[in-house]
Amino acid sequence: MKQCLMLAAGLSSRMGQWKMLLPWGDSGCVLDSALDNALAFCERVVLVTGFRGETLRQRYAARPGVVLCHNPDYARGMFSSLRRGAQALTPGHHFFMVPGDMPAIHPGIYAALWRHRGNMSLVPFCNGGRGHPVLLPPVLREHILNAGPQEILRQLMERQGRKTLLVDSHAIHQDLDTPSQYRKAYERLTPGRTF
Repeated sequence: MKQCLMLAAGLSSRMGQWKMLLPWGDSGCVLDSALDNALAFCERVVLVTGFRGETLRQRYAARPGVVLCHNPDYARGMFSSLRRGAQALTPGHHFFMVPGDMPAIHPGIYAALWRHRGNMSLVPFCNGGRGHPVLLPPVLREHILNAGPQEILRQLMERQGRKTLLVDSHAIHQDLDTPSQYRKAYERLTPGRTF
């Protein structure tokens, strides 16, 4: 089974406004595009909500392939959402993990990582840096569920073993944390449109 854990629980504090439903070209919004891209390759996306979770539930509850998973402790940070989402994954399968604010990742990136899956975590690499989505082996689900409160995903991946895969896409770095990042990414998507 091809499954993806997508995190959309945060407050978007650096953006100054909630970013998940910000406009994104013809796709609708940022999160619509991120889901479209993941579902173009994966059979199932576990979407972890938190802040404004009811808004996302209303928007995506009936969407085929999307499993909603609410994290009431989202204010405790990303790892709490990761752990909550891991509970909803089907055990025994590899899974992707990606933030919901990365709307430009092409389905081909998911496919390339999948072709090279193994018993170590696999991270896309482009232009000198690692990015998302990451592809995690089945055992990482158990490590996430059993991790202590101070653990972070990077430590778990390094302990299990991590490899990189060279890809030709800067989108693996394009999360939308600030207004300037969003504006630049949107202008690349829709040349000629003013903001």
